[in-house]
Amino acid sequence: MGSISDPPLLSDFTQLLRSCPTVSSSSYSPSSPALNADVVTPRECELPVIDLSGLRSECKAERRSCAAAICRASTEWGFFQVVNHGISSELLGEMRREQGKLFETPFETKARSALLNNSYRWGNPAATSPAQFSWSEAFHVPLTKISDPSCYGPFISLGGVMMEFAAAMSRLARTLAGVLAENLRHRDCSAFDETCHESTCFLRLNRYPVCPLSPEMFGLVPHTDSDFLTILYQDQVGGLQLLKDSRWVAVKPNRDALIVNIGDLLQAWSNDVYKSVEHKVITNDQVERYSVAYFLCPSYDSPIGSCTEPSVYRKFTFGEYRKQVREDVKRNGHKVGLPRFKLQMSA
Repeated sequence: MGSISDPPLLSDFTQLLRSCPTVSSSSYSPSSPALNADVVTPRECELPVIDLSGLRSECKAERRSCAAAICRASTEWGFFQVVNHGISSELLGEMRREQGKLFETPFETKARSALLNNSYRWGNPAATSPAQFSWSEAFHVPLTKISDPSCYGPFISLGGVMMEFAAAMSRLARTLAGVLAENLRHRDCSAFDETCHESTCFLRLNRYPVCPLSPEMFGLVPHTDSDFLTILYQDQVGGLQLLKDSRWVAVKPNRDALIVNIGDLLQAWSNDVYKSVEHKVITNDQVERYSVAYFLCPSYDSPIGSCTEPSVYRKFTFGEYRKQVREDVKRNGHKVGLPRFKLQMSA
């Protein structure tokens, strides 16, 4: 079962089951509530689809309408899809092919060869229960390392594609962030350009291997993103789910679209106008899934203040936020996030 390219997820998960006092491997079943309480298949939905050609229109009304759609989706959903986004289907196809070659490498090679700045990760070492286990593998690469030829080993062609892909994603992320800032009447719409640059942003290459245990296994556990903005390029397998009106909904893949979601920092900066929504990935028992995410992040010493007053959150830096997230994950096995930084309401 599996292939030599797969990480030892099954054995790692089995060990976790044995170490968990409330769940044993003998009592485990694919629909066990200890694994995933949402065993009922959620309804499939199509996220708001926004045609970004409207931002480039010569018609002022069309530009305003497009910007309004972006801001409305960021407020009501925290997620949306963009088409006519300026990134060619040829480049997206090249990224998918090169990513496939990388992940098809034997597991031992990926784990020990220091590829892509030694950024290979799999499973969830911090998991303290089956419900915190992620059936996936990834390379989480700082943009500064993408231009370093020594990171790629034998995968030379991947370097050129990743550089072009990261640059295109960066332009798109900054355009969207600018629209969202301008909507809040922020005076300096270039604020994201000043705090988010190559040394702070990341690309994450994801693979979700076929999971023999259950289609309800988490490929990626429920979480919110600890950044300003995320842009996701995914294949057509599906598996992404998000919380909408306190219920999980499955995102219907759109071949022509990229997915955009608001991160924790933008929710804090916007004083809760824009929503960082919890989401997860569910595995597939028949076919593997691939995706690539671009994370728009500031420098660690960047203050994340609210653009309006009174502020919902106390002032903090990105470095403080990341440190608190790491401490919570280490202590509890999961992220707490923005509630840690919320100001107490006065009595």
